[in-house]
Amino acid sequence: MTIGAATSVRPRTRAGAQWWTLTGRGISSLVRNGEIIFAFVAPVLLAICFYVPLRSIMNADPGMDYADFLMPIISLQSVSFVASSAAMRSAVDATKGINTRFRTMPMPTLIPPLARMGTNTVLLVISVVCATVTSLVMGWRPNGGVFDTIGLFAVVLVVGILIAVLADAVGLLSNSPEATSQALSLPILILGMLSTGFVPENQFPEWIQPFVRNQPISQFATAMRSLSDGTATLDLLTPTIWWCVGLAVAGGVLTALGVRRVVR
Repeated sequence: MTIGAATSVRPRTRAGAQWWTLTGRGISSLVRNGEIIFAFVAPVLLAICFYVPLRSIMNADPGMDYADFLMPIISLQSVSFVASSAAMRSAVDATKGINTRFRTMPMPTLIPPLARMGTNTVLLVISVVCATVTSLVMGWRPNGGVFDTIGLFAVVLVVGILIAVLADAVGLLSNSPEATSQALSLPILILGMLSTGFVPENQFPEWIQPFVRNQPISQFATAMRSLSDGTATLDLLTPTIWWCVGLAVAGGVLTALGVRRVVR
């Protein structure tokens, strides 16, 4: 074999093995950075901050069970935590030269973002399980059928994956992990507080009720409550479906722009 022929031979690689290796790298970072610990702590803190002080006041309303009412927003706040982690992870890869290093390897372009998606999905599942256990301890119980309960968790997982994809793309397009975290934290905080996740719509001033009622967090919470108590209808679920379509389109477009920026 000539020297030229020897240098032209590259080791055979498999995209599946590369994806698995990078996903394992991401999961290891979840442990090292303490993100898994925060996934356990965040829903507990949320329950202490809202359920404990507001339970007696909210339960005074006829027909109100505040544990059932609060369950969707506790799960959705776990989704927001995963989104922030996803944005930070991709922004660090983009700004620390890790993506540039990947480009020098015989690796398909989509493997790094797909591996980050795998890592984000693992963190999402852990966060949703922790939020569910916290809700069960508070007193929440699914009152719908089996398919309603499956639909409830399907909504939170689909919303979580789509928001994580969107956040990952924002991180790819960002020049600063710190700025990315701040840029995502503010709208998540505003949408969470100005939603029907913590208090009913009629507790807000009348002038802001249309925004509170129609923004995505409120629509996701409404869909999850209807699936939880077994009253879901197509009309109740349709806004959530459309918001998910919008998130998928936005995530796809921004991911394409982010990948294009990486391969330049």
